[in-house]
Amino acid sequence: MPTYYTAEGLQKLKDELHELRTKGRAEIARQIAEARDKGDLSENAEYDAAKDAQGLLELKISKLEELVAQARVVDESMIDTSKVSILSKVKIRNKANGQQVEYMLVAEEEADLKQGKISVKSPIGQGLLGKKQGELAEITTPRGKMEFEILEISR
Repeated sequence: MPTYYTAEGLQKLKDELHELRTKGRAEIARQIAEARDKGDLSENAEYDAAKDAQGLLELKISKLEELVAQARVVDESMIDTSKVSILSKVKIRNKANGQQVEYMLVAEEEADLKQGKISVKSPIGQGLLGKKQGELAEITTPRGKMEFEILEISR
């Protein structure tokens, strides 16, 4: 199933994958060689730790390869602003306190709250998806049920 990204978000994934394949693998190989030089491998904790780290690195590379293979870049000019969808910018108002916030809904790997980017898989992201301007979204968050009014949808 494809996951949709901004061009910038997909490039970050590709850069991370390249970094892990090159520098990450080289560093693990160096650690294994260093541990191997210390003698008996059957009782060498450094060697075991380096081999475990290698396994984790390869797992991470495999997962990133899968993400990149299934990634699709969304043409932001094609975003339907009549309802909230991935890559929508949505301005909402908390009905309880009147506070207004603007978020951009993005893939989980691109989420960065400091930049106002929330995952479509987060409780708020899921609660906003498909809503139209003027509608209310009742969302269950870790703090309990919250109600938000959709003020504006843009791209």
